[in-house]
Amino acid sequence: MPKLFSDPEAIAEDIVRDVGTNLVVGLPLGLGKANHVVNALYARAVADRSIRLTLFSALTLEKPRPSNLLERRFISPVIDRLFGGYPDLAYADALRANQLPPNVEVIEFFFLAGRWLHVPFAQQHYISANYTHAASYLLARGLNVVAQLVAKRVVDGVARYSLSCNTDTTLDVLRARAEGRASFRLIGQVNSELPFMPGAGDLAAEEFSAVLESPETDFPLFAPPSEPVTDTKYAIGLHAAGLVRDGGSLQIGIGQVGDALAQGLILRHRDGVRFKETMTRLAPAAPPSETAHFEKGLYGVSEMVFEAFIGLIDAGIIKREVDGVLLHGAFFLGPKSFYRALREMTGEQIARIQMTAVSFTNELYGEEESKRRARVDARFVNNAMMVTLLGAAISDGLDNGQVVSGVGGQYNFVAQAFALAGARSVLTVEATRWAGRRLESNIRWNYGHETIPRHLRDVVVSEYGVADLRGKSDAEVIAAMLQVTDSRFQDELTRLAKDAGKLPAGFQIPRAFRENYPERIAEALRPARQAGLLPSFPFGSDFTDVEQRLIPALQFLQEMQRSPQRLPGLVWRGWRQPFQRADAECLARLGLDKPSTWQERLYRALLIAALARKPKG
Repeated sequence: MPKLFSDPEAIAEDIVRDVGTNLVVGLPLGLGKANHVVNALYARAVADRSIRLTLFSALTLEKPRPSNLLERRFISPVIDRLFGGYPDLAYADALRANQLPPNVEVIEFFFLAGRWLHVPFAQQHYISANYTHAASYLLARGLNVVAQLVAKRVVDGVARYSLSCNTDTTLDVLRARAEGRASFRLIGQVNSELPFMPGAGDLAAEEFSAVLESPETDFPLFAPPSEPVTDTKYAIGLHAAGLVRDGGSLQIGIGQVGDALAQGLILRHRDGVRFKETMTRLAPAAPPSETAHFEKGLYGVSEMVFEAFIGLIDAGIIKREVDGVLLHGAFFLGPKSFYRALREMTGEQIARIQMTAVSFTNELYGEEESKRRARVDARFVNNAMMVTLLGAAISDGLDNGQVVSGVGGQYNFVAQAFALAGARSVLTVEATRWAGRRLESNIRWNYGHETIPRHLRDVVVSEYGVADLRGKSDAEVIAAMLQVTDSRFQDELTRLAKDAGKLPAGFQIPRAFRENYPERIAEALRPARQAGLLPSFPFGSDFTDVEQRLIPALQFLQEMQRSPQRLPGLVWRGWRQPFQRADAECLARLGLDKPSTWQERLYRALLIAALARKPKG
């Protein structure tokens, strides 16, 4: 049976005494890190430089860091409400401050998107890896400790522990230990908010060397609030929803496009007429290939499980069972309402959501025959930052070597799509982005880095439509990509392709695809938006009603910073705008109801103008 501890320093002391001073510690990706155990080990290493501590992890979670006055006043109460009591990871704070001691090494294979750009130590110690390869890299480096957050249940007086949110790599290294290929101590930290998930991650107590449990080390789970779904993301999600076959399988990657896709599937299932009407307005020249409601339903198999999957189960869309299971996942992360929904499920409901090894969800090898039978007409939907006209995708890093996030499971799922009959890889990309004050196309002629090579090009979806690239010639691929490119960049990209000899000199983009502008997308979605079919928060929100009203106004002000010459006019309109009683709560929420400084008066005017511009509610 495991040793039981209530003091983090005591369990750290026990680990050092048991394992030695060369600690190679594996921490689960994202939510499942045993924060108090990790912080205690880090403190020991800081105090005793004879200890060599290597932390191997991914997706280190940090609280939001507001910058300007409005951001601070908006997000600080949200941080207190949603992250209050969450213990910061000491190694992350030291790493960001460039104060990591020389005897501590932090290695990650996936970053929280954009958060570790221009942090030299983090960039230098990043390992580029498929998610399924991470466990083998851990074992090769001499893994001797795994420290994981767990849920606890007592059955007939005997404690059992669930790996809950992170079965991903832990189950894979536990299998290696059982087969004699590894030797490490599994350390658990009990968390009362963590749902107890049945299945392969439901472990007997004797699997653990030590467990930390006490009221002082219990803490609220990291719960990032859902972000509002923009018109751009809804357009992408709706296009992707028109590719999913009834009776098939579904994987969705990280990001708000997943919420948009799920809501698009729900609209298609519940109101096919309105779905078709919306798609006709959105893509009049290219109707979706799939519009039927889900009679057979889908089976979910996804490395990440998030709240939208629960919405799809509740809507009767994910209902095709495989060995009694509706959804297989490897890790989960989401808002408080998501964790609560999992905790409150009946035994029968939760048994149909099985957390398992990432080697199961992301690969075909191992139980291959049964996986092939299960993953019928699979659709693997993942996000990319950029895509080239020749179909290569850039999803994890920049051409100067800086890593934005990581490869994760994207390559795994693209490979599966080519290995499975009837399967497709769907890479989604927003057609444009702002780089400072300059608008740039995310569809490029070429780029000095790629995550998915052009020979694995399949389906690319932007807000402007679907580009089916599989098996097409280079000229056909370029033509298809130009049709989903923002029209402000189509002519230049066409010229570059012709100059390279990859398009005929007389090629022209069809007229039907020459109106790819954000205004057209907004107009196409407006009827469905106004009818409540495409809500900003399709699966609920941890933001209050006042905060939900503030978000679009603050986003507008952020956009306005790209055109500072327009700000004086906006301030003037705010000063002249008649006071609306409905604005009072918004102003009070940001402490601008009674401004006492010129800065506050300026922000008050800007906010009033932004609230007047944006629709209420």
